[in-house]
Amino acid sequence: MRAILLSALIVAAFAGSPVRAADPIYTEQGAGWTQALRDDFYSRDQGSRMILLSWLQNLKQANGQPFLADSLGRYGYLPNPANNNGLPVGFTASGASGVQIVGMTCSACHTRQITVGGQSYRVDGGPAIVDFQSFLADLDAAVGQVLSSDAAFNSFAALVLSSARPDADDVVALRQDVNAWYLRFHTLMTRALPTPSWGPSRLDAVGMIFNRLTGLDLGPSPDFLIADNIQKADAPVRYPFIWNAPIQDHTQWTGFAANGSDVLALSRNLGEVFGVFGVFQPTNDGIYVNFLNSNSANFDGLGKLETLVRQIGPPKWPFGSIQPLDAALVQQGQQIFNRPTANGGCAECHGIKSGTVRFPGIQTWATPIDNVGTDTRAHDVLAWSGKKTGVLKGAVIPFVTQPLGETDTAFNILATSVLGSVIEQSLRGGGSPSPAALIATGVATQIQNGPRIDLKRLPPALRDLQSAFHPPAAAATPSNLLSNLRIQGLAIPNLIAPPTPLPPKGAYESRVMQGIWAAAPYLHNGSVPTLAELLKPAAQRVKQFKIGPAYDIVNVGLAVEQPQFNYTVTTTGCSDLNSGNSNCGHEFGTRLSDPEKKALLEYLKTL
Repeated sequence: MRAILLSALIVAAFAGSPVRAADPIYTEQGAGWTQALRDDFYSRDQGSRMILLSWLQNLKQANGQPFLADSLGRYGYLPNPANNNGLPVGFTASGASGVQIVGMTCSACHTRQITVGGQSYRVDGGPAIVDFQSFLADLDAAVGQVLSSDAAFNSFAALVLSSARPDADDVVALRQDVNAWYLRFHTLMTRALPTPSWGPSRLDAVGMIFNRLTGLDLGPSPDFLIADNIQKADAPVRYPFIWNAPIQDHTQWTGFAANGSDVLALSRNLGEVFGVFGVFQPTNDGIYVNFLNSNSANFDGLGKLETLVRQIGPPKWPFGSIQPLDAALVQQGQQIFNRPTANGGCAECHGIKSGTVRFPGIQTWATPIDNVGTDTRAHDVLAWSGKKTGVLKGAVIPFVTQPLGETDTAFNILATSVLGSVIEQSLRGGGSPSPAALIATGVATQIQNGPRIDLKRLPPALRDLQSAFHPPAAAATPSNLLSNLRIQGLAIPNLIAPPTPLPPKGAYESRVMQGIWAAAPYLHNGSVPTLAELLKPAAQRVKQFKIGPAYDIVNVGLAVEQPQFNYTVTTTGCSDLNSGNSNCGHEFGTRLSDPEKKALLEYLKTL
């Protein structure tokens, strides 16, 4: 059991009574998006392992109430009546032999609920309006309180062990387990969480992935910590919507990850699992790195989740009975949308256009990576370097990466961890989805069996695999150990696509805007509350605004008053472009007349 607890990672989910709220109206998201698929999306396990359910059920809030009393509703998470553990949307409980460990799945961060006129509207795949940092900090405090005294712990132990007078040895063992879990959790929280906090709707996702992976997974047993690898995750971005995620040709706000095929989707989703506390404890004997040792990633679940996401359509505007769309304005707005960018149009960057063709012949939608003068801080995270590689020192993915040094970039460590896990899973064939089979027919065949590669299939497969992350050029060339190896007379470097450099600082992906009306706040860092504000010059945009689910159907975005959260975003202007909160940039459409802006907003409601 102790091994499970040491592996159980951070954050937490909540059992207990679900929030009793009026049933939401589900927005129309395509005829194929059924209630059965929705239920699956809300609860499909992807391999996240956070904390024991029995512990969470017996923790207390600072006010003495059960920590799970509102099923996370106070943080913005949504009730999921289909979950008999009382866990909210996007939280799972899994495990064998009665040991249930709570985890997180993608719907926790990508399900939105907004309110208009007292009625709630559910948007599946939309950016969640949740306060993740407060959740983390409060969980840290709750477990810390349990460990603060013998009396507090004995009370907790009696509940967890279901005995008014538990066996003394069981209490000692439980305390050792809680101490071990808390050491890892508290180390991450104290070193990573920033002040001021991210607030609702935002988080530094990439920073926390880097911190959790390099800080909690690669050190020596029993705690696996390399605490010095953890730094402040102070580059908040807003949660993206995911209904177009499988088809766009790049992903992540900075566009560092190629996208659009099964192989790339698996790499993208596995990185997310590591970020929400999937177990990852690789071993390295100097010859072979075992990436799947104590690796909790549910490859089958990840494949099924990606299939579910493909079926989520963009939400249709649900407020027609409150404010019917003006057909004449919509038509005028469409014409404005399709104008050249110089004339206030949007389609050149945000229209549906053909992107990169991914192996095997999959056509993506273009998501151009452009610098439009917005906040730059998210790029600083990609430059995190000097991270001790610990057990992964020397790890290399043949034909794809350079061996990791004693210290390396967080980016390279993540890429090696994700790609190594995907390839090893494909070699084992243990219930792996079809993406792994693609790799097995190419790269993996060469790794195991020598020069028996179908050169008609290998180069595209390698290009997709290598581009799962855009590694810095210096780290992307094939290993020198392979420089003299030849396959059918061709040198290995000739089989590998040239490395793609990271996007320049300040450049972000320009996504197709289907469903954009449901994605406030705007810009990659969530620094603009409504689309109406985004059509103002940066200098005229509001400097402060509240975040919450209350929705403004006129200005298309966050309402001015937000009763759920007591949180105000304070932005900076163009003079502090690297603050993480700058609302500068994206001045497109700002010179349109007021009637033209009104027409454009009316059209954007229809996407």
